[in-house]
Amino acid sequence: MLLELVRKKTDANFEATDLIEALCGEGSTLLTRLSDAMIKAYVSVGMYDEVIDILFQTNRRGFVWSIFSCNYFMNQLVECGKVDMALAVYQHLKRLGLSLNEYTYVIVIKALCKKGSMQEAVEVFLEMEKAGVTPNAFAYSTCIEGLCMNGMLDLGYELLLKWEEADIPLSAFAYTVVIRGFCDQNKLEKAECVLLHMEKQGVVPDVYAYSALISGYCKFGKINKALLLHHEMTSKGIKTNCGVLSVILKGLCQKGMASAAIKQFLEFKDMGFFLNKVCYDVIVDSLCKLGEVEKAMILFKEMKDRQIVPDVVNYTTMICGYCLQGKLGDALDLFKEMKEMGHKPDIITYNVLAGAFAQYGAVQKLFDLLNYMERHGLEPNFVTHNMIIEGLCMGGRVEEAEAFLDGLKGKCLENYSAMINGYCKTGHTKEAFQLFMRLSNQGVLVKKSSCNKLLTNLLILRDNNNALKLFKTMITLNAEPSKSMYAKLIGALCQAEEMEQAQLVFDVLVDNGLTPHLVTYTMMIHGYCKMNCLREARNVFNDMKQRGITPDVVTYTVLFDAHSKIHLKGSSSSPDALQCKEDVVDASVFWNEMKEMGIRPDVISYTVLIAKLCNTQNLEDGITVFNEISDRGLEPDTVTYTALLCGYLAKGDLDRAIALVDEMSVKGIQGDDYTKSSLERGIEKARILQYRH
Repeated sequence: MLLELVRKKTDANFEATDLIEALCGEGSTLLTRLSDAMIKAYVSVGMYDEVIDILFQTNRRGFVWSIFSCNYFMNQLVECGKVDMALAVYQHLKRLGLSLNEYTYVIVIKALCKKGSMQEAVEVFLEMEKAGVTPNAFAYSTCIEGLCMNGMLDLGYELLLKWEEADIPLSAFAYTVVIRGFCDQNKLEKAECVLLHMEKQGVVPDVYAYSALISGYCKFGKINKALLLHHEMTSKGIKTNCGVLSVILKGLCQKGMASAAIKQFLEFKDMGFFLNKVCYDVIVDSLCKLGEVEKAMILFKEMKDRQIVPDVVNYTTMICGYCLQGKLGDALDLFKEMKEMGHKPDIITYNVLAGAFAQYGAVQKLFDLLNYMERHGLEPNFVTHNMIIEGLCMGGRVEEAEAFLDGLKGKCLENYSAMINGYCKTGHTKEAFQLFMRLSNQGVLVKKSSCNKLLTNLLILRDNNNALKLFKTMITLNAEPSKSMYAKLIGALCQAEEMEQAQLVFDVLVDNGLTPHLVTYTMMIHGYCKMNCLREARNVFNDMKQRGITPDVVTYTVLFDAHSKIHLKGSSSSPDALQCKEDVVDASVFWNEMKEMGIRPDVISYTVLIAKLCNTQNLEDGITVFNEISDRGLEPDTVTYTALLCGYLAKGDLDRAIALVDEMSVKGIQGDDYTKSSLERGIEKARILQYRH
């Protein structure tokens, strides 16, 4: 009844203060109950300013609210983001001399933490103790949470440990916020240590503590660890929830493990765990992307059978699945069912349908859909237009896409990006590049993701010149290329032995304050080694180590291989390189350094070493290394066998050469053309020597 009066305040000329004044003589208990109900009524309809007015007016009439009502009101203000208003109420309560309890102080500390005013939060905490109010576990947890939320995670953890030593009671929540903080920083081992530590302190981890760590492992792709932790949690009798299960399923999908996610979903179901609409949506989406739309529909119907009412997201996911298969009739049937069930389609639903209609040539349906949207007060946005542009391109209607773009009123940058994406997806790279250059000449640069797609297409076509133009244009327009773009361009230039240009791009990468990846460094080293510019290769290698990037077995193998062949073809770093002792580095330096670093050689590394030994007349050492490969559980490949075969043939040891070929045959290792030609030359050479004798 009171809620109805509050809602009809303007019509009924109702003033809450009049009601309170009328009841002033009825006793404090009735007034307290009335004020509690009134606050809840006003708060439930978001009328916070009215509550403030009543608070101040009733105080002037001599009535003071209960601290419980005040706490409720302040907490609701903090929860809805009205932090300053909550703090103003707190100051007013202090001026009235109202007796504040521990929950009042905790709410204020929480408000200040949300605001980022940590110094003031600490002052309130001290004020609480001075007032003789003993902080409860939630108060301590709120302080720790505030520090963690405001970039002071280490201080928050340090405070937690100090309070532990002082035997201050701490809840599982205090540990959970620290675990979540470490997970956000990808310090997963430290987060797990906190989980183990809390158990040692006698604080039982709850589902939220485990959930924080499981989410962290999923976020950073360590799904197996997340699954083990989930098993550990349930084994301890801690009941899992849909939030944890959906995080695991999403984590699997984000790693591209859709099939594993589906299998895990079925296992969760068999184990009797409740799966909500989010879990179902993840798996329905996975099945649709795998092209298994009928299986997705079975799950969709199963949701309804289990009384889980599908929402707009679930329907849109299923509609998208049908659209991916080109089953527009089924998609439209589901769209109709969705509306009949009382769900209002959102812009995403319309965008999915618009893109599909464009791709599959249902042009009339497309325009009918756009008109339907407008009739129902939903304006197509730039995403809608982008879906249509890319859809038309994907359907082979590039000219129609161009016409649609030209006809758009108020076209935006994203629309041009969509056109470039459409060109790239359909192999119209030349047109995409022309549009890119036309826009850039006007000082306009399309989205970085579109630049990346165009760069990739140009490099696939080995059009390095235009790829460099694109790169330089981005730099000119102050658009920083992504690390992956740098790596792709450097890799292509190195492969084409255009090391001067590769070095230029590499230098821009470093000058812009970015640290090249290990792979980028290795590509540069390999590029220089291919051109026999060994000094330059070593310079890049040394720079890599100075930046704290540890070389891997591939990096060392590239350097070892190039320096193993130096006596055969010399170095091209400078005309007199071989005459300068400082320039001559023995290949064994890299091999030994690799082993000292604890990096184990692979088959390719061993093959390079065998070839070096055989080329330097150290056949027996080469045989020893060959045997070491098998001892290490590795399998020699065709190239490895051929390297040793050449060693035998160079020594004229035809018997062992033929025995090695037989061994290859027994193991099912097929020799390549080089193996066969080497053997033929060896046999011919042996015959000539035999004839001479």
